[in-house]
Amino acid sequence: MAPLWLLLAVPLLLLPLWLLSVNFRYYCKMAFYYSWIMALAVPVIPLCLRRGRDVDNMRIVRSALQHVKNLYGIKIEVKGLENLNIKGPYVIISNHQSSLDLMGMMEILPDRCVAIAKKELMYTGTVGLACWLAGIVFINRQKKSDAKSVMAEAAQTMLKENIRLWVFPEGTRNHDGNMLPFKRGAFHLAVQAQVPIIPVVFSSYNDFYNRAEKRFTSGKCTVQILPSMETRGLTTDDVPDLTERSRDLLISTWDEISAPLLKASGKH
Repeated sequence: MAPLWLLLAVPLLLLPLWLLSVNFRYYCKMAFYYSWIMALAVPVIPLCLRRGRDVDNMRIVRSALQHVKNLYGIKIEVKGLENLNIKGPYVIISNHQSSLDLMGMMEILPDRCVAIAKKELMYTGTVGLACWLAGIVFINRQKKSDAKSVMAEAAQTMLKENIRLWVFPEGTRNHDGNMLPFKRGAFHLAVQAQVPIIPVVFSSYNDFYNRAEKRFTSGKCTVQILPSMETRGLTTDDVPDLTERSRDLLISTWDEISAPLLKASGKH
């Protein structure tokens, strides 16, 4: 066991780094973010085990994570929450800027709604097990045939079990705010199930977070929930146009809600 003086000396030695180094503070905050989420999964798992793998367990996950934004002093303004008041299944699509999107998701996540996530997440220890128990749908992005079969099955499950699915159509994180081309899986899913699409837009995080600058402070962001887009009557032939219209809508909304934040931070 380390002597007491050594245990006291370590934080004293790290304090100057915390005060003087932006990079050090950034990495410490990111490390705590991931570590805290993994730690929170520990009590969540036994609570979820009572039901087994069930989408209703996502309510437990949501409750466990909603406080994380307060630890970092991040204020989330939600607009258009009434647009989620739709009975029955639907597909939520949103931009994907970083792992911090989780905070905005937990702020507005409706009941019986789970995300579609990359299969690798399932193997991330306590977090992976909690996600599996909460009913998150895992896909192998490297194998298109597997991803398509999972999407087809998800469409049937949505209708059968009244489930809502949250999809990031960019497919991966995009830290600079410029949206990547949208993959069509979410739109094929919505058209196949003939369910509405609800676009959700996270504004720029530049007020408090910038990966390139290694900056992670307190600040504000906006989550805009847009009116639903109907897919009833659409076919596979309509998917390319639906995909592009959705992307254009998310881009224009991102520009609109991010402008005040970017202007305040001197980036616009």
